[in-house]
Amino acid sequence: MKKMAYQNVKGTQDYLPQAETIRRTIRQTLEQTFITYGYQPLETPILNYTDLLASKYGGGAEILKEMYQLSEQGQRDLALRYDLTIPFAKVIGLNPSLKMPFKRYEIGKVFRDGPIKTGRLREFTQCDVDITGTSSILAEAELMLMALDAFKKLDLKVTIQYNNRKLLTGLLAFLDTPSDLINETILILDKLEKIGTEGVISELMKKNLPLNTVQKIKRFVDDSHNTDLTYLKNVAGTNETFTQGLEELEALSTYLTYLNVNDKCSFNPFLARGLDIYTGTVYEVFLTDSSITSSIGSGGRYDRTIGGLIGGDDVFPTVGLSFGLDVIYTALKGRGSDERGESEYLVLPVTTSTTKEALAVAQFLRTRGYQANIEMSGRKLNKVMEKANKDNIRYVVVIGEDEVQRGMMNVKDMSTGKTELKSFNYAAPL
Repeated sequence: MKKMAYQNVKGTQDYLPQAETIRRTIRQTLEQTFITYGYQPLETPILNYTDLLASKYGGGAEILKEMYQLSEQGQRDLALRYDLTIPFAKVIGLNPSLKMPFKRYEIGKVFRDGPIKTGRLREFTQCDVDITGTSSILAEAELMLMALDAFKKLDLKVTIQYNNRKLLTGLLAFLDTPSDLINETILILDKLEKIGTEGVISELMKKNLPLNTVQKIKRFVDDSHNTDLTYLKNVAGTNETFTQGLEELEALSTYLTYLNVNDKCSFNPFLARGLDIYTGTVYEVFLTDSSITSSIGSGGRYDRTIGGLIGGDDVFPTVGLSFGLDVIYTALKGRGSDERGESEYLVLPVTTSTTKEALAVAQFLRTRGYQANIEMSGRKLNKVMEKANKDNIRYVVVIGEDEVQRGMMNVKDMSTGKTELKSFNYAAPL
């Protein structure tokens, strides 16, 4: 056979049945978890007008650089969605009759022309949940609890790091960080776990921060009490932004303590996430064993996005959580778990003269809720049995001329090796 010259577009991937089975298990587990928590399904178009996705509320200049843009025959500028948040905001704006708070989930493909790394291609699947129309910290607590619940069902041990953008912004202001350098400083502090304290200080010095400010930041970074919320009450004095962030963190911590999940959630005062979106709580989900170092889920509160996108005086306080299906798949695929076969039953016609009867048996099993496949390869009996064992198929049903004449089917349990003859009316299988 001549080798085909075509290849996948860089950053895209085919998922063969074994891989897609794992991915669908992840998707189904997440979706059922979302439904259990009272979230409603939503689907939005992959194709959008460029000016919608390019809104200043859409995630900043970096994401816009990665946006796939195209045009239609009518010469209108279009783009492929790069996340599910802005399309969700559009839905809220176009449907003012939706009752608040509104809880939705969406699972779908998104596209970013960005760097390719483990668990992140240029075409990937996001699984998002959001609550809009409530300022209650209860919403953040519920979403964090949902994340722990979902990953427990997927048998992945995770840790959630959380922070509050108000606290971090207020802290830096208290430490005399110039207002025009606060965002850049936050971005550098967000890299603390990757580059260490010395790396952070080196980058801060390059930003021409006052030496006194850099020294204050270093003292706070080195302070062994910087993750103690009680201790932090005395750090920033009467700084209103810091105080508000601290109060929200204390409320969240109260929920986490009451729910007995504090051992799985840790406060990280330097966690930042998207500068142009998040306004309050932020969180990221990491594998406890660090087999993948990037986050496998993340989110936070973005109170200004929907209202800003829509315009007008309406306020839509919103908090969300996004699961990366592809990075979760990467975490699960190498486990060597017990693979299920493609069918619970394999029906084997011994001769070509019994194929129609084999079809009748398979259909009988399917109408009763079993998975059933018909062996069509024409391989010998022993080879079929070997493959059935390899594929973890539980039962092989042998249909020969003798079985048909006697009105029987020969069912072999591959786990025990026992064979049982069962009566079967080939004339009326359904």
